[in-house]
Amino acid sequence: MKAVIYARYSSDNQREESIEGQIRECTAFAEKNGITILRHYIDRAFSAKTDNRPEFQNMIKDSSKKLFDVVIVWKLDRFARNRYDSARYKSLLKKNGIKVVSATEVISEGAEGIILESVLEGYAEYYSADLAEKVVRGMTDNALKCKFNGGTIPIGYVIDNEQHFQIDPITAPYILEVFKRYDSGATMTGLRDWLNAEGVKNTRGNPITYNSIQHILNNRRYIGEFAFRDTVIPDGIPAIVPLDLFNRVQEKLAVNKKAPARHKAEDDYLLTTKIFCGYCGAYLCGESGTSRTGEVHHYYKCVSVKKKRTACECKPVRKVWLENLVLDSIIEMLADDRTIDAITSMVLALQDQESTALPMYEQQLQEANTGINNLLNAIQQGILTKSTKTRLEELEAARDELENKIALEKLAKPRVSEEQVRFFLQRFQALDIAKPEQRKTLIDVFLNAVYVFNDKIVISCNYKDGTITINFSDMECALTQRASVSGSDLDCPGAPLLRPAQFCRA
Repeated sequence: MKAVIYARYSSDNQREESIEGQIRECTAFAEKNGITILRHYIDRAFSAKTDNRPEFQNMIKDSSKKLFDVVIVWKLDRFARNRYDSARYKSLLKKNGIKVVSATEVISEGAEGIILESVLEGYAEYYSADLAEKVVRGMTDNALKCKFNGGTIPIGYVIDNEQHFQIDPITAPYILEVFKRYDSGATMTGLRDWLNAEGVKNTRGNPITYNSIQHILNNRRYIGEFAFRDTVIPDGIPAIVPLDLFNRVQEKLAVNKKAPARHKAEDDYLLTTKIFCGYCGAYLCGESGTSRTGEVHHYYKCVSVKKKRTACECKPVRKVWLENLVLDSIIEMLADDRTIDAITSMVLALQDQESTALPMYEQQLQEANTGINNLLNAIQQGILTKSTKTRLEELEAARDELENKIALEKLAKPRVSEEQVRFFLQRFQALDIAKPEQRKTLIDVFLNAVYVFNDKIVISCNYKDGTITINFSDMECALTQRASVSGSDLDCPGAPLLRPAQFCRA
């Protein structure tokens, strides 16, 4: 029999030795019962009250490959502390021919074993719920006394020996000043930069972030309010910020939340780190400028030109125009069945190149099975010697070892089928390039690089032969032909000193 071990502990307060002990006892159980262990699935600091555990879910997914027969746990409560989850996932495993066994709890196979297992699972769920109630009760008692219940200590406070909040004389003045400055018109970004310049750190010793400022300005503890779940105690801790100042800041936050951002860009420069100058090879970086009419224009500009390093002749290119050109090219590429076929075959070929051990093991297993069949045929014909028997035992042992190695390789490096690759690629064909997140996804996955010249761009995609050259001189022809039929809906601002147009592929 082949098995995997599942081990887990619940909280950061438990130590790694907990896992080591579980693995040790599960391994001893497997050795005692002649079971081969293929791999370990370990979840650290994850409660079994939920099934949202990464390695647990990986184990359930791998069970569909039917490469192992048993899941060994130290105790059943390691698998689940929820009877619904336990029954659900045991049923899934059972459909795949896999059983869950406990290394330390003796459960018979008969009807009484079913009752005992249900009792153990019910007790685990009861223990978990009872423990949670006791923890909440204790924390509520602490809250009624305005004691610290754990978690992150807000900047400006320290915790004394009796677990009460006290004002930190070093950082509290900075908190008060943050509120005063925001009330006077300062931005969150400006406050962040000011605190970092002053050397103020968060409670973990890291620099202050934009989110830190946002959390500070919304934290009601600074007006002395202590809150835990449904328990709220005004003036439960020392106040740092006056109530009237805090309320004014909340009003400004509400107003600013609805107001447009001061320097909000059109959207991200999607081609950053993937766009290069065709003449000097330097990056093209994002840049914006305001015209005499007050309209803001966004460009990609060669770094060499921007910093005047060399006399590069590359001209700036309009951001939206160029990004749409690249995205349209990717969409057109994905619409071509020949491209899908090429990418699919390359992915499948790459899998074979990366997995060098698996083909070798499979070849050796085939040779071992052939040898076993030849010896069995010889025995059936009456040829049976001491060396024949020894050789048969050697081949059978080698076969078992190779089967284990193959199962381990398949678990460690799951293969994707041709149908899965095609399904994955076809999902990209349906993406809407009008949505920023979907535009970014297409560029991240398929685009390798863009090289910009004054008369053309070269788009290099993430697969062999995936290079597209677009000549600007050919684009006027495409625009003119479309405009003469129904009027052009492709007319958009072009790159500086170039005619605005859509593209033809060269």
